[in-house]
Amino acid sequence: MKHPNHTQLLPNMRRIEGQVRGVAKMIEEEKYCVDVLNQLKAIRKALSTVEGKVLETHLNACVRGSLAATDDFDAKVEELLKVLKR
Repeated sequence: MKHPNHTQLLPNMRRIEGQVRGVAKMIEEEKYCVDVLNQLKAIRKALSTVEGKVLETHLNACVRGSLAATDDFDAKVEELLKVLKR
């Protein structure tokens, strides 16, 4: 089985990588705790977004074959995505 391509997410990952380096610099420079926390929350949200996109691709590309016999596949995918995004 050929796995889906996620290269479109590389810019997001590079941005997150830069954010992590920025937080490390903030910590080295002893920046205000709330500012560090805000950046950490932004990183977490960005990672969650990438995770959701990978999961959605996985469900649509990889899992689709195993659920092909199900008539309401799209509804099931949406239901799973809603649960997992909580």
